[in-house]
Parts: sequence; structure tokens; C-alpha cells
Amino acid sequence: MSSIKPLAALLLLGAVGLQGCASQRSEESLEQAAASFQQVKNDSSVLRSAPRDVIRAGESLGRAERLSSYWGSGADVRHYAYLSQRYSEIAREHTNLVLNQERQAKLELERQRLQLALREAKLASVQQQGKWLEAQIVSLATMQSDRGLVMTLGDVLFDTGRADLKNAANRTVLKLVQFLQLNPKRTVRIEGYTDSTGAPEDNLRLSRDRAQSVADTLIDLGVDEKRIQVEGYGDQYPVEANASERGRAQNRRVEIVFSDDQGRLGAER
Repeated sequence: MSSIKPLAALLLLGAVGLQGCASQRSEESLEQAAASFQQVKNDSSVLRSAPRDVIRAGESLGRAERLSSYWGSGADVRHYAYLSQRYSEIAREHTNLVLNQERQAKLELERQRLQLALREAKLASVQQQGKWLEAQIVSLATMQSDRGLVMTLGDVLFDTGRADLKNAANRTVLKLVQFLQLNPKRTVRIEGYTDSTGAPEDNLRLSRDRAQSVADTLIDLGVDEKRIQVEGYGDQYPVEANASERGRAQNRRVEIVFSDDQGRLGAER
């Protein structure tokens, strides 16, 4: 009989130890689920796009929290915490899908508006319009270089870290399209640049994506893609020091290099 008591004590200690490990896992699952739910609950875009998933995440989290106060309910706590976290993830994924669809719809509407404006502009006198546009392009160009006439699009035309052109660029892009259509022999090279913030490979990719975004807009509005070259230089060739925000803003840019009237572009960098 005396040997049974120590054995029972050992079994009891083992059970308590296992329960402690399970309890720790349950607490970790609960904390992760709560953090995920807090993020989606505080995001107005998620609440607008996926309210049902947010509600389900909250309900599952509440059930997990209630069960956590009961002995031996670790498996149920982890189960409902997992459900809560998955609902939070689904809400985020659904929101991203909706936002992308909305962004694409806005871009399509803007393209249609620009195409309509372009058709209306063609009704004007070609000769008069050509002279006016040429003067506008020259006035927009910031410098004459060994590469040719260069027009700069600043970073205010792009959201931070994104390559999609903002609506503020439409007037400039429309003038550029009209100029190229009235001067069919001219070509352009679109060059993207960034500041020195971030990894060089990320800067190189972003600079090319922004240049490509400008090129895609020109092509959508009727410019032959054979007349367009695209280059990305990342943080190379800064025009200002990157030590200040003003300097970094100057370096985040897209430059459009014009050929001569025979289509000859200056040498690449």
C-alpha cells in the first residue's frame, strides 16, 4: 500500500505538468487571436468590406476567452482561438480583394474619361493644337541635356511605395499623349528613379514599375508601345542629396526623355 501512494503522487504531478503546458499553449493561442482581432476591428476598411467575418472573429474569440476559465478546456480554447484568427485573416483577405477591385474600377473609369477628353481634343485644329502642345511640352520640360529634352514627373504623382499613377498626373499625361500623336516620328524613354531609402533591389523594382505605369497609361491612350522605352535606375543618379526629406522627394521621380523629330533618342545612362 505504501508504494501506491508515491506512484499516485507522481501521476498527479505529471497530470498537473501536462495541464500546465496545455494551459500555456492555450494562452498563446488566445493572445495571437486577440491581437489579430484587434487589428481588423480597428481597420475601417475591413469593417466596411468584411463586417460578417469580423463579427465571427469576435464571437469565436469571446467563446475562447470564456472557456479559458474552465479547468481542462485547453483544447476547446485553442480550437475557438484558431477559428477567431482564421476569421480575422479571411476578413483581411476579403478586404484586400474588395480594395483591389475598387482600385481597378476607378482606374478604368479614369482611362475612359481620358480617352473621351482625347477624342474631344482631336476635334480642334491639328496645326494649331500641335503648336500649342509643343509649347506646353517645352514649358513642362525641366532641362535640356545630352540625352535630349527631359520632362520630370515628381513623386507627388504616386502614393508612397506604390507604382499606380494618381489622378493629379492626368493633365500632364494627356498633353504628352496629344503631343506624341501629333508628332508620330518622336519617341520617348521613360526612366524611373527613387531615393536611397530601402533596399537597392526594392528601389530598382519600384523605379521600373513606376516608369512602366506611365508607359502603360500612354499605351492605353493610344500611343504605340514601339515608340516607348522603359528603364528603372533605382536610387542611382540623384538630383539632390538624400540627407533631407526635400532632397529625397526630389530624387523620387520619373523622367521622360524626348527624341528629336526624327525619332532619335539620346544615349542611355
